Amino acid sequence: MGTKVVLAYSGGLDTSVILKWLLNKGYEVVCFLANVGQQEDFEAARAKALKIGASKVYLEDLREELVIGYIFQALKANAVYENRYLLGTSLARPLIAKYQAKIAQQEGAEFVAHGATGKGNDQVRFELTYAAVAPAIQVISPWKDPEFLAQFTGRTDMLRYAEENGIPVSATIKKPYSEDENLMHISHEAGILEDPASRATEDIYNRSVSPQAAPDAETTIEIEFKDGLPVSVTNLGSGKKVTGALAMFEYLNELGRANGIGRIDMVENRFVGIKSRGVYETPGATILWTAHRDIEGIAMDKEVMHLKQMLEPKFAEYVYNGFWFAPEMDFLMAAFNQSQEAIDGRVTLALYKGNVMAVARSSPTSLYDQALGSMDIAGGYDQTDARGFIRLNSIRLRAHNAILDKRHVGLYHVIQPIAD
Repeated sequence: MGTKVVLAYSGGLDTSVILKWLLNKGYEVVCFLANVGQQEDFEAARAKALKIGASKVYLEDLREELVIGYIFQALKANAVYENRYLLGTSLARPLIAKYQAKIAQQEGAEFVAHGATGKGNDQVRFELTYAAVAPAIQVISPWKDPEFLAQFTGRTDMLRYAEENGIPVSATIKKPYSEDENLMHISHEAGILEDPASRATEDIYNRSVSPQAAPDAETTIEIEFKDGLPVSVTNLGSGKKVTGALAMFEYLNELGRANGIGRIDMVENRFVGIKSRGVYETPGATILWTAHRDIEGIAMDKEVMHLKQMLEPKFAEYVYNGFWFAPEMDFLMAAFNQSQEAIDGRVTLALYKGNVMAVARSSPTSLYDQALGSMDIAGGYDQTDARGFIRLNSIRLRAHNAILDKRHVGLYHVIQPIAD
């Protein structure tokens, strides 16, 4: 065939088999390895891809861009999918796919390929990103290809194919569940975790200690924000201060791990309509999200905050569903970026056995007036003005209930006396 394809490659069994399968079909395959903070021997993966037959292997360190361009953008939106999931995998996929498409254009490749299954969200995230950033590119998705599906009905078929084609296979026993890892989180799902009534065992977790095993003492830190983004993290116990986006995030991960922070076990709704059980560990982001919400509380206008809180779930849904490069996201990002102007200050947090508690905050742009808020100080507030305020707000309630009375539909039933 002689046509070039750029494959999103991880070095694992699935993408190694896909690499060889594409080669056997006559494609020239260029592999792309993205370093988004996963624990991976990238040089070993590069060597493996070349040994299998890749014509070239690109390795890109995308960790800092992941933090600044994706995690921090989601932080501005306090993005949480279905009130629990902090979107670790969802945020990394558009970044990886963007660079993959860029390499395909650079290489003059007609195709891109990925190893995401036909049941999950990642296939959508990859392919919507390709469509947005490189509309002319064609996609090879083996797990939606009838020929591939007929050839590989399970892991045994893939292992047999690997042996027949000289593909190196790790000697370690595969975990009985699936994982995805990056700088922000690690997810555990499928396999033994598919029964939502079965508790995940402690050996599944590797980004956080058990809260029961965490230190029996608070770790107190201070995070400083400027325009809604962290600029420093200070450990108030040791005095250690960290600056720089990537370094701060890695340090928060370290603190979160040690204190058993960021574990979530949930059943979520995939974009394709399937419910799935996911076990997530997101230590650093859990701390950061808590701090960011708290600094907004003191420095953000009430109406802006309430409007923003209505839009935040929609932003999270778009991220989860793969619409990072969609026009609706441009609109929301512009709004959230505007909302973060002058969200400045410091938040003190206590970390203890899986908990993150904001315990103090200060801001040079604070909208909090201690005198106005005090129950003991008048502070220029005339409490008698509240009478007119309440009267004005009661007008529509009186009118509404007058209509109900005319229709004999009162708010309360008449209480009948109890007969002797």
